[in-house]
Amino acid sequence: MTVPVIELRGASRRYDDGPPALHEVSLTVRRGEAVAVLGPSGSGKSTLLNLIAGLDRPDTGTVTVDGVRVDELGESGSALYRRSKIGMIFQFFNLLDDLTVADNVALPARLAGVARAEARRRAAELLENLGIDRHAGAYPGRLSGGERQRVAVARALMNRPPLLLADEPTGALDTAAGQDVSRLLADLNAEGQTLVVVTHDLSLARSCTQRRVEIADGRLTEDVPPRAAATEAVR
Repeated sequence: MTVPVIELRGASRRYDDGPPALHEVSLTVRRGEAVAVLGPSGSGKSTLLNLIAGLDRPDTGTVTVDGVRVDELGESGSALYRRSKIGMIFQFFNLLDDLTVADNVALPARLAGVARAEARRRAAELLENLGIDRHAGAYPGRLSGGERQRVAVARALMNRPPLLLADEPTGALDTAAGQDVSRLLADLNAEGQTLVVVTHDLSLARSCTQRRVEIADGRLTEDVPPRAAATEAVR
């Protein structure tokens, strides 16, 4: 049986005195899976993502990623975990405008203590693989939205993370660029990259993932297995 990359057990999170943002969620994602987490605004998608990324902790329950008990990490441990275990792709790219494309991509490796020459070699390799090596010396502001998201994907892959998290990765892109990024994510998963995409866009989920998890009011309401999700995608 494939070893889980993500394992949540009864994870709950409440803010202030309101209803729980996440309520007793249990979820397993195995190595090589591509899973979409779907739900409307306020459903708990972002809270779930933050728990997996180590940006927040559950009030109860456990969060384990690639053998690491994320819910038990302190501040420095969480930072190290994010550098070594996960790559993150955001809706608005989060690139540094005063760094070149190559330096943006190399930054996670430099923060992890990788020598400058090795980091730049790895960055150049990723940019070439993603078809944007011609922009290595450019600054992000000169690139289209789709190109900037490709740079963000390269940066997320820099430290070879076992898990790639994508938060509304096509939300700021036009249709053509969004489809391009969707195909890129599907290709990465086909090469073995474990992928979790948080989105409200069912078409994105169908195009780059094989399993769909739906969340509402902080609870998992549906878990569509790969075979059923694939059947839906071709309808």
